[in-house]
Amino acid sequence: MTQPWIHKPKTDFLFILFPSFFVLGIIFIFQNWLVKIQEDFSFYTWLFLIVFIDVAHVYSTLFKTYFVKSEFQRRRKLYIGLPIICFLIGLVLFSFGSKLFWSVLAYVAVFHFIRQQYGFVRLYSRKEEKTKANRYSDALIIYTATLYPMLYWFFSSPRAFNWFVEKEFIQVENVLLTQIASVFYVLIITYYISRTTAIYLKTNYFNIPKNLIILGTLLSWYFGIVFFNNDLVFTLLNVVSHGIPYMALIYLKEIDLRPKEEMGVLFHFKSAKGLFLFVLLILGIAFAEEYLWEILVWQENFESNFDTFKLQFVLVPLLTVPQFTHYLLDGFIWKSK
Repeated sequence: MTQPWIHKPKTDFLFILFPSFFVLGIIFIFQNWLVKIQEDFSFYTWLFLIVFIDVAHVYSTLFKTYFVKSEFQRRRKLYIGLPIICFLIGLVLFSFGSKLFWSVLAYVAVFHFIRQQYGFVRLYSRKEEKTKANRYSDALIIYTATLYPMLYWFFSSPRAFNWFVEKEFIQVENVLLTQIASVFYVLIITYYISRTTAIYLKTNYFNIPKNLIILGTLLSWYFGIVFFNNDLVFTLLNVVSHGIPYMALIYLKEIDLRPKEEMGVLFHFKSAKGLFLFVLLILGIAFAEEYLWEILVWQENFESNFDTFKLQFVLVPLLTVPQFTHYLLDGFIWKSK
């Protein structure tokens, strides 16, 4: 059985599988330097991590949905209706207070991040024998890799970082629950390693990309949330390990591998210049969105004379629509037709 690469071994490794390991290496080699950066959080740290990766990956979804004429026509009601529904949900939530709004969005974001890792595992296991045992084993390990760190977050002492805002998650410090979760965490990892080894000895086949995704997820979520208690480390592992592979998947699978007869406007992005245009476009839209957030809501990195406090109940839900839509839309667009 051949390895189930999505594009090619080199591109899959560099842009989908490698980012989490690269960031981990940077963190372990330059820990002291990162602590200094954390203390002197700069505009450029925000620009690179939040705008050019986290927000930009949201807009890369356009190249699988709204920019694909046939796809948009096929799910026209979904693509038009979902942003409106997200805005209305945001309005209702914000009417009960910003804390509830950001809390709900944080839980939805966590679910989205977890499901992305599961989605990559499914993609890389598509050539394996489709048995319930295989599927359950893959689901068990990837959900363990992501849910255990979140449970640790919920039941341990307060962490030095957050997803969006402070006190967004319900947290109850409980040492016993974290210890029990830790035992199950180790047991499930041991089970998966034993099962994978047994299958390799029997079939002489080892799924390299799938197991690299699983290992990268285990390491990045554990070290980002459990081992280290540092905002910049969490942001690096959370943002880079999620955003870069997602943007790469969109470009490699939805543009580079798309048949010519289905390209439409995407034809202009299928070249070296097209790749540059792809990156430039999503970075530009991301910067435009974050600039609006800055001058209308946060006012942290850009000075603004706008007094929009009374309009927050509309502005915040409205500006969150692309992000909220992305979280929910991903539950539809990656399902097999």
